[in-house]
Amino acid sequence: MTASLPNLHLPRAPALRRQRVDGALRLSYRADRDGITRLADLYQRAPCRVLFPDVDAGEPPQAVLLTTSGGLTGGDRLDIALQVGARARATFSTQAAEKLYRALDDEDDTRIDVTLDVGAAAWAEWLAQETILFDRARLRRSVTMNLGGDAHVLALESVVFGRRAMNERFDAGLLHDVWRIRRDGRLIWADAQHLAGHVQDRLDARLGYHGAAAAATLLLIGPTAAAQLDAVRDTLSALPVTGGATTLDGLLIVRLLGTDAMALRDAAVTVAGLLRARAGGLPARLPQVWYC
Repeated sequence: MTASLPNLHLPRAPALRRQRVDGALRLSYRADRDGITRLADLYQRAPCRVLFPDVDAGEPPQAVLLTTSGGLTGGDRLDIALQVGARARATFSTQAAEKLYRALDDEDDTRIDVTLDVGAAAWAEWLAQETILFDRARLRRSVTMNLGGDAHVLALESVVFGRRAMNERFDAGLLHDVWRIRRDGRLIWADAQHLAGHVQDRLDARLGYHGAAAAATLLLIGPTAAAQLDAVRDTLSALPVTGGATTLDGLLIVRLLGTDAMALRDAAVTVAGLLRARAGGLPARLPQVWYC
């Protein structure tokens, strides 16, 4: 007769803990007594990193932001604070498109918060390359800008709704995108979009994104912003994308939609180059990382 084995009380395997990132970046520039812009402060926490490429004569110092995690997913967080002091000039860009991967149902949303403080008589550029939303990605992003007096800011953000060339679509998920811009503490522009759930119907809707594969927002803020409106509209009329521009309270707003993400990228580069040349007296080219 075979003896029965005793009940074994084995410990349960611990629940799988998913690795998530909580990155931070603090970066500031100041103008010295001779008016030369110099790096004043830098703090970075993985996966946030920044590179400082050499620039051509006459270009502002460049800081190129990157994430070492190879993309973001549910529960990941980035907190980015940038500062350009009075009379200083600086350009902030990103090394490549940021990929937002599928978030699991029990995970928090991906969160990206960007704050840009710009002092009086300063010139700052926030030229982020595309954010690519994979299906079921969930992104909450905020961009907050605080400007002093006659500061100028040129900003570009764009989003790609799935890589169509790879037969990928952003059918469901979340995009909650918020902008807040203040001049001397006064709110001059607030904007938000919210896409949630099964979003493809709204992306395809004629009164929505009308089938666009990608969208971009460009802003020029400062005393010379309104003077650029006619030139921007003339440029938009020759581009293979749907676009519009308007001005209010020292702010030029440009919206672009494209059924082809690369065509929209090219259009955004063209308009941003035009604005940095006319308003900033800079070459009509974006940072070199945009062309790599």
